[in-house]
Amino acid sequence: MKILEGKDAVLGRIASYAAKEALKGEEIAIVNCEQIIITGNKKNIEEELEAKRKRVGSTQKGPKVSRISEKRVKRVIRGMLPNYRTGRGRVALKKIKCYVGVPKELEAGKKIIVAEKSKFQSKSKMVRVKEISKW
Repeated sequence: MKILEGKDAVLGRIASYAAKEALKGEEIAIVNCEQIIITGNKKNIEEELEAKRKRVGSTQKGPKVSRISEKRVKRVIRGMLPNYRTGRGRVALKKIKCYVGVPKELEAGKKIIVAEKSKFQSKSKMVRVKEISKW
């Protein structure tokens, strides 16, 4: 099992790495999902998510957009998998687990930082997943 550290990692980069490894057959655990970063202007990201929430349907019928941090991250990964409803995409999605914080059973394991380049250096134009979950 590979344990990916989510703190200060860019969402797209960690998600694509997790999707590729899951398709190869690896079990993936992403910890600290609430601290993953989405790059871009906060106002633009907020407007995009608000438009998506209005576009997806009614509150009774759905489809619903989750406000839970780890489910948002898993949804991004799902979009990077081929045919996530059936076939190998579905099998790969079941191999990926996302956690808020670090669970006790994963504390002892060595955490993999996806790439040093994936660490976001500038703190000016970014939003954390936990901030988005409040909207």
